[in-house]
Amino acid sequence: MIRARWIALGLAVAAIAGAGVALTAATVPPSPPLPTLSASLAPGDAGRVQDPTASAAPTVAAGVVPVRVSIPTIGVDSGLEDLALDASGALLAPRDWNSAGWYSDGVVPGTVGPAVIAGHVDSPTAPAVFAKLSSLAPGDAVTIGMSDGSSQRFTVTGQSQSPKAAFPTSAVYGNVPTPQLRLITCGGVFNRASGHYVDNLIVYASLSPSGP
Repeated sequence: MIRARWIALGLAVAAIAGAGVALTAATVPPSPPLPTLSASLAPGDAGRVQDPTASAAPTVAAGVVPVRVSIPTIGVDSGLEDLALDASGALLAPRDWNSAGWYSDGVVPGTVGPAVIAGHVDSPTAPAVFAKLSSLAPGDAVTIGMSDGSSQRFTVTGQSQSPKAAFPTSAVYGNVPTPQLRLITCGGVFNRASGHYVDNLIVYASLSPSGP
C-alpha cells in the first residue's frame, strides 16, 4: 500500500513539475507510465534503512511539521502550503504562485528519507517562487522552519533536469539512509503549443552535518 502510494506520487510530481504555468490537477495531462520501482528502492521503506555510521540527525518530535522554506542564495523566503493527493492520485500544486508546498503525507524534513517540496517556476504574468531554483549550486543552504520554532538546515548537493516523460523516480523517491530534501519545479523550454514546460528540475540536498 505504501509502495503504491509513493509510485503514484512520483508520477504525479512528474506531471505537475513539468506543467509550467498550468500547475493544477485539472489541467495537467496524465504522464506516460514510469518504470516500477524495485522492492529495494521502495521509498516507503526509507525509514527502516538508517545508516548506523551516519551522523546522528536532530530528532523531530511527533506532530512537528515544516512551515517555511528559506533559500537566501536565490531570495526565497516562503511559507509552506500542505500539498495532498487529489481523488485521482495526483499531487495538488500550491494554490499561491509565490508559495512553495510540502507533500504533507510524505517525509518530514529532518527525518530519514527524501522530503519533497514543490513550487511554481512562473505564473501567467511574472516569475514565481522557484523561478531561480536552477541557480542553486552545491554548498548552498536551504533552511526549513518547523512548527515548533526549530529549523532544519540542508546543503545542496546537486541538481538534475529530465524530460517530464522520463522523471527520475528512483533518484527522487528511492531509499536513502539519511535525511534529505528534494526541491522540484519546471525546467527546460516552454512549449507554447501545449502550455507546458518540457522538463522537470530537481534540486537535491542533504541535512547539514552540524544540524540546524
